Amino acid sequence: MSVATPEPETPPPPETIEGLFEALESPLLRYALRLLKDPEMAEDLVQEAFVRLHAQFAHVRERRSWLYRTVHNLALNHQRRERKVVPLPTAGAAGEADEAAEMPDRRARPDEQILRDENIGLVRLGLEQLDARARELIRLKFHEGLSYREISERTGLTTGHVGYLLHHSLKALASELARAGLVP
Repeated sequence: MSVATPEPETPPPPETIEGLFEALESPLLRYALRLLKDPEMAEDLVQEAFVRLHAQFAHVRERRSWLYRTVHNLALNHQRRERKVVPLPTAGAAGEADEAAEMPDRRARPDEQILRDENIGLVRLGLEQLDARARELIRLKFHEGLSYREISERTGLTTGHVGYLLHHSLKALASELARAGLVP
């Protein structure tokens, strides 16, 4: 009778961003939805957390808890921003003339307008350096205000791939703008 010797255990493969996305996307979405009560914003925050993790994947040790903490912090930041929005009085409200008289003139001075126009030109030049797909994703996200899921539906890309491409496109744009001296 032979005694079976146990085979040495092989260490588990290192976590991958894809594996984490597959395992944690749904639980993180449920968590974000409990915090925000807004399904689209919850999706955006979870995608943003994965994009941030991807950018610093090698430096994060406890990736699962890091993702939950990041989603939590992003949700809190979103809630803080939402509380800062103060609606303006509607037309016909009592005291409207008095309030209008007290509001400062918000028009830009000519030198500020020239600088603004130059900066817009630099951003447009930076965008032209990107490939057509990257420009389209940036347009859909920032011009049309679509969520990652909506962009995914329009382009046929997965939401994870949309987040990945947007992250790298914005990083390339930021580098181009830094070279132009627009951002530090």
